[in-house]
Amino acid sequence: MKILIAPDKFKGSLSALEVAGCIERGILKVFPKAEIYKIPMADGGEGTCQSLVDATCGKIIKTIVKDPLFRNIESFYGILGDGETAVIEMASASGLYLLKEDEKNPMITTTYGTGQLIRDALDRGCRKFIIGIGGSATNDGGAGMAMALGVKFFDSNGKEIGHGGGELGKINYIDTYNLDKRIYESTFIVACDVTNPLIGENGASKVYGPQKGATKEMVEILDKNLKHYGTLLENHFNKKIIDIPGSGAAGGLGAGLLAFLNASLRSGIDIVIDTLKLEDKIIDADIVISGEGKIDNQTAFGKTICGIAKLCKKYNKPLIIIAGTVEDVENLYEIGVSSVFSVLDKPMSLNDAIVNSSVLLENSSERIFRLIKAIKAL
Repeated sequence: MKILIAPDKFKGSLSALEVAGCIERGILKVFPKAEIYKIPMADGGEGTCQSLVDATCGKIIKTIVKDPLFRNIESFYGILGDGETAVIEMASASGLYLLKEDEKNPMITTTYGTGQLIRDALDRGCRKFIIGIGGSATNDGGAGMAMALGVKFFDSNGKEIGHGGGELGKINYIDTYNLDKRIYESTFIVACDVTNPLIGENGASKVYGPQKGATKEMVEILDKNLKHYGTLLENHFNKKIIDIPGSGAAGGLGAGLLAFLNASLRSGIDIVIDTLKLEDKIIDADIVISGEGKIDNQTAFGKTICGIAKLCKKYNKPLIIIAGTVEDVENLYEIGVSSVFSVLDKPMSLNDAIVNSSVLLENSSERIFRLIKAIKAL
């Protein structure tokens, strides 16, 4: 029996690789000779770097960069097992979680640290990049990122502008002469699961600005500044930017990546599936096991399990889901999930479930495969 274990992380408890290991131990108690393949998964958001590194036997690189307020912090990114693909989560350098509540201010926060991560990966020989852009603290349109890679932004007096979304309205001229030339030798794929344009009612500032600390007055200024900035980008690069779905992601970082790095924006789970060649592994499997910490009515819409389920349905492979909390499963059956199980075997608090998650996962996996063994014996 060939079994593919391809779970997401259990947030706050176990990494995707740890989840896969727990499930494997449960299976081996029942089928000790089973061929088991473990592929830790993610959907392009938090944890994607670690999952892809684990799945490809890559490595995590730690380095000092500027945080959203231009302070030195230790950040990280991953280099996959091929030695040339870097996986960067922009939040690790420019994320909202790096700031205290009273520090949030998208008028001054910058993506400069994200650009430093890209530059460090270029220095280490990487020429393929996967960049996740969720959880940003910024609204600077990726200008800070571009600065870290050599781009200069001048005002009408020929002076370089400062950092943050509040400075974008001052830009008179964009100088890309010193943009790191290695950019042109590289490919950039961006995990982007939102379709917000750069500006307007559904744009970066009005939709996401308030959660980053923007007041109503700030939102109006930020949106106006991004319009000015976006127009300059379109004129400089002679390409559409402002209305492209996803250009407003991460405070307009999507626009900056499209412009300065000629990046392509794709669904996060699709990027992970392609990178790990998951489709080939599903074709070869008899049973597929996946899971994540919580199953609800959003799981079927672009999450890890959704992508796996569609492939299992395509190749008529049974897909079993093991989760911590299960709230809504009906729409999962429609997209290719065979059955869903919760690890909880008795009433318990969330803290108890987290503390005992390894044992609960292993025991749940064992019970599922004892049922499968009984059915096979019929």
